[in-house]
Amino acid sequence: MMIKNALKVGAAVLVLGLASGCASTEGIDAVRATADAAARDAASAKSAAEAARAAADSAARAAASAQSTADRALSAANSAQSCCDANRDRLERMFQKSMSK
Repeated sequence: MMIKNALKVGAAVLVLGLASGCASTEGIDAVRATADAAARDAASAKSAAEAARAAADSAARAAASAQSTADRALSAANSAQSCCDANRDRLERMFQKSMSK
């Protein structure tokens, strides 16, 4: 309701300004310049947002690759540990066998 009233008042002021000759070419040019500047700012913001999105996508791909590498390294470490455990067990059995003779 308040917005509707504000729009009515704004429209009335605009009509009165135009009717009385207050709307000069300079005023319209200033409004156009402001609108053009706003459009340029919006385009710049959109470009920056797209660049940020691309950077975020690239970072996500790098993180996924790093996770994959870490998973492979963990698997290799687990395999190496299993081998060491098996060797230790085998040596311990051999020692126990030699001590029992």
